[in-house]
Amino acid sequence: MKGVFSAPGDYVYFKSQVPLHKIPIGSKQWRYYDFGPKVVPPLICLPGTAGTADVYYKQIMSLSMKGYRVISVDIPRVWNHQEWIQAFEKFLDAIDVHHIHLYGTSLGGFLAQLFAQHRPRRVRSLVLSNTFLETNSFAAAMPWAPFVGWTPSFLLKRYVLTGIRDGPHEPFIADSVDFVVAQVETLSRDDLASRLSLTVDAASVGPLLLSDSLITIMDTNDFCAIPQQLKDQVTERYPGARQAHLKSGGDFPFLSRPDEVNLHLQLHLRRVGVEARQDMVPGVPKDDAGGSSSNQNDEQGGTDDAQDDRTDYGSPTHGSEPPLVPDGPDSGNSQNQHLSNAYLSNISREHLVPLLLLALMENEQTVLASKAMLHFTCEYAILDLLRTYLSSLYINLEV
Repeated sequence: MKGVFSAPGDYVYFKSQVPLHKIPIGSKQWRYYDFGPKVVPPLICLPGTAGTADVYYKQIMSLSMKGYRVISVDIPRVWNHQEWIQAFEKFLDAIDVHHIHLYGTSLGGFLAQLFAQHRPRRVRSLVLSNTFLETNSFAAAMPWAPFVGWTPSFLLKRYVLTGIRDGPHEPFIADSVDFVVAQVETLSRDDLASRLSLTVDAASVGPLLLSDSLITIMDTNDFCAIPQQLKDQVTERYPGARQAHLKSGGDFPFLSRPDEVNLHLQLHLRRVGVEARQDMVPGVPKDDAGGSSSNQNDEQGGTDDAQDDRTDYGSPTHGSEPPLVPDGPDSGNSQNQHLSNAYLSNISREHLVPLLLLALMENEQTVLASKAMLHFTCEYAILDLLRTYLSSLYINLEV
């Protein structure tokens, strides 16, 4: 949290590729990213008190390349939970989205549960990370809550930032903290005041009509601003939910451990029946995901189809700019095959070792062939040297 913050290169690239939408709905101003095939039911990401729509840029980049639609929103200026439920429903109507999957962290997870409680027909599943069920403990820790609307901006920012643990951190966790701190600096006084009001406004999550099997709880085990007791209450409330504990990651695992978080999100979406449309991702061959060959695309006018995909994808693609790149070479079919075989409850050494052994077994024939060729070459060289030595020895004896 010290020094001058420099935006990561992948974030700069993300900003150049994914448009930021700003729309007024009633008296509320909504700021959000919407990227991915429009035909796929979206995963909507809700940040915590210190977060913005930008903090989920790694999830947008990764999941959209796999054919999922991801929407990341800023929490608008609402001052109580009933106002939040009504405003969020109007937002969904405005962008023509009816059924959603919610991923909420901290305050965002609490708001996601409230919306699922009061609008059960719209929420298909939940992913909850480092969140809570009630606000009583936060209200008790903030006795000046009734005056939050009149508090100066610098005091509100200082209060929010004191909830973020300051070093020493692992490098990736430190980078995630720096990124979020930079985002806090972009928030206005009213933004911060409204979010703190939502944190201390008396409310609790009631019973959900959503089945526990459609809920994933993804918590970090190292440290977090949310007390462990409150996180345990969430686990106890949904005993049938899938557990996806991360050994580390701090308050912002979606930034510090994006590969693990993205993996769990993808597994969750598959488990609840969301079908990815990787065939509609710009720059990805149709036969990789959709099963159709490139020749068939050429015969049917591949240029027009590609243009339709870009239009439906949610972002303008300029001719001089490539589409979003995948996370790495393992983001294709081989990764999808591993993901479809089992649900990984945690990415740890115990899970990575079998995967590494599997990769070694797949290359076993190549390794054995290389070893055999090496042994043959060495034996041939030794025999040739031995023949030369014996020949010279025989000549010397004759002389």
